[in-house]
Order: sequence, then structure tokens, then C-alpha cells
Amino acid sequence: MHKSLTLYRVRHILLEDIEDAEYVLEELAKGVKFEELAKELSECESAAKGGNLGQISSGQMAPEFERGLYKLEIDEISGPVKTEFGYHIIHRLPL
Repeated sequence: MHKSLTLYRVRHILLEDIEDAEYVLEELAKGVKFEELAKELSECESAAKGGNLGQISSGQMAPEFERGLYKLEIDEISGPVKTEFGYHIIHRLPL
């Protein structure tokens, strides 16, 4: 019997420190587009695609990232989520 995987569509912004993550959240609150901030500030290769990671399933990302993602409703943006790579701002998108 196969265990079904839950799929998520996600984009994120990866930042080195918490101050940068807080700055991104402030800019988002002002109405700056997530994609623009990702392209300008994210330290992940996904920055070129506006932070888009496409569809992911359980077990593909760092455990802390996934815990942050699981708490989000569709179209919701997380606060800073710390992993070994830095701080992520995660945006859960509709499938």
C-alpha cells in the first residue's frame, strides 16, 4: 500500500540574517511584490524565478522549512523560518 504524498506549491526568499528577513516582511506589508523581493534579495537559485520552488512534497525540504510550510494556509506568507541555510520567508501557493 502506497502512502500518498501531500503536494505543496511554494515560493520563498532565503536570507542570511533575521534583520534582512524582518525587512522583507516590512516591505511585503507595504505592498511590494513577493517576486520582486525574491529576485532582488534572495540568496537561493530560485531568486531568478521570483523565489518559485514549484511543487514540492513532504521530505524534500529541511524539516524546519516544512514545519513552517505546514502551518500556512494557501496564499499565506510565513514569518522568518530558520534552517541551516538561513532565514526563509515562505509563501504557500495554490496547486
